[in-house]
Formats: sequence, structure tokens, C-alpha cells
Amino acid sequence: MASAREVAEAAERRDVRNRWLLSAPALLIIFFAAVGPLFVMLLYSFMAKGDYGDVKLWQFSSEGWFSVFLERDIFDDTLSVNDAHLAIFWRSVKLSLATTFLTLLFGFPTAYFIATRPERWRALWLFLITIPFWTNLLIRTYAMQEVIRNEGVINTSLLWLGLIDQPIQMMYTDLGILFGMTYVYLPLMVLPLYAAMDRLDFRLVEAGYDLYATRLKVLWRIIVPLVKPGIVAGSILVFIPSLGAYVTPRVLGGGKNMMIGNLIELQFGQGRNWPLGAALSLTLMAIVMVALLLYVRNASKSGARHG
Repeated sequence: MASAREVAEAAERRDVRNRWLLSAPALLIIFFAAVGPLFVMLLYSFMAKGDYGDVKLWQFSSEGWFSVFLERDIFDDTLSVNDAHLAIFWRSVKLSLATTFLTLLFGFPTAYFIATRPERWRALWLFLITIPFWTNLLIRTYAMQEVIRNEGVINTSLLWLGLIDQPIQMMYTDLGILFGMTYVYLPLMVLPLYAAMDRLDFRLVEAGYDLYATRLKVLWRIIVPLVKPGIVAGSILVFIPSLGAYVTPRVLGGGKNMMIGNLIELQFGQGRNWPLGAALSLTLMAIVMVALLLYVRNASKSGARHG
């Protein structure tokens, strides 16, 4: 006769088996829709370049990965660092970090303002923040041209105020791309920050003022530590898409100031070098994974310090 322990173990095994069976359709969809394309990219990155923009099936080559950071001289086959690719990678990381910083700089006070409004008005302010998501990204990017071009809002205002003598060239520069990405990804920073501040106990802020703390100390010693999860989440949500941005650098950069996304599209399109495009895509994914691992590691350390 089976003991109670054996019966419980058998029931637990049946429960686990049933859970796996119920999860099987979703797991298959995830595998074929997400893991499948990544596997194809991995396979393409190790194949030989085709003559017309495809790959030579089952002719394996490491030239795609080799060309990510190195290049071979067309005359004597000497190796050298691929300065163009490194410059594009550095520009992508630099602009993504700058975009994250600017969205945090503008998003933090915006989220704080919304969180401190009367509850009946918060939904309206959040509605106004999410309105840009109703419009296509390409349309929003073209609208940004009317702000930063030589005859745009910024230059016209500065000329009218007499602060400059001639328009500042922002179109087709890194500065223009930075403005565009900050505008596009600002809501992705505001929403997580607001979610964190909405749960903030403002009695702690009042206690700080009662203890004669200055506004700066209250901000740095009370508010920022308590909303840190929102800051980190918003930074990740902004950094990852901005690192692989394609539309904004293409429109506002004019095709000259490329980022990783533009370089990948170039290899799959005009460059007709699918193995290199696949290798660059996986390199971009690796950079994103490193950023996520750093976030998880930081979050786990923060959780351990706070019990």
C-alpha cells in the first residue's frame, strides 16, 4: 500500500507534467517565432556570401564574423581594424547613452509632476504623455525635422531672440539624431518613473523636510533611492531600442551618420552581404544582452543589500 508521501509525490509529478503539456503550445510558438529566426541568423552568419545578396547554402565561412571588426586589404590581403564599423558602434553606444541620460533628465521631473497632481487629473496627464504612441514613428521623426532644421522652430526662435546670427546646423548631425531619439523615447522613460513614484510614500519626503533637509538632499537621499527601480527600468527601455534605432538616424542623419541598425540594413540591402549583416545583428543582440545582465546583476545586489 502506497504511503502518503508517495501519493503526494505522484500527484506533484502529474501536476508538473500537466503544466508542461499546457505550456507546450506557447513554448512552440515562442521557439518558432523568436528562437527560430535567431537560429537562421546564426546559421547565415557562418555561411559564405552569395553572388546576388543571399548566402551559399552549406558553404560555411567565418568571413562574416571576421568582417565585423576587421577588414582585409583588397590588394595584398593585409589585415587591419575596421575603423568604419568601430566608429558606427561607438556612435550607436554614445548616442544611446546620451539619449538615456536626456530622457531621464526630462522624464524625472515630468513623472514627479504627474505623481504629485490630484488623483483625478493624473489620468489626463498620462493620456497626454501617451498621445505620441498613436502616431507612426516615421511621421513623428519627420515632424522633428520641422523643429531642428535651419528654418525650424529652434533656429527661428534663437534668431528672433538675437542669440545667434545664423542658423545652427542640426539636421544630418549626431545632435539632430540625439534630439529625435530623445523625443521619440521620452514616454518610455516617463511611464516607468511614474509607476515607481505613484507608489512612493510622500510622508517620507515630508519627514525629510521636517528634519531640515534641503530640497536637493530630499531628492538625492529619499526620492531617488526609492524610485531607483523605475529609473533602471526606464533606462533599459530607452537604451535597448535606441541602440538598434533605424528610422530616426536614417531620416535625421541623412544616411551619413549611421548607427548599427542602419549598418545592418545596408548589408542586407545595397551591400548584399547577408553573412556580415547576420553577424552584425547577433553582435547587436550580444551588446543588449550584456546591458541586461548588468541590470540583473545590479538589481540582485541592490535586493541583497536591502534584505
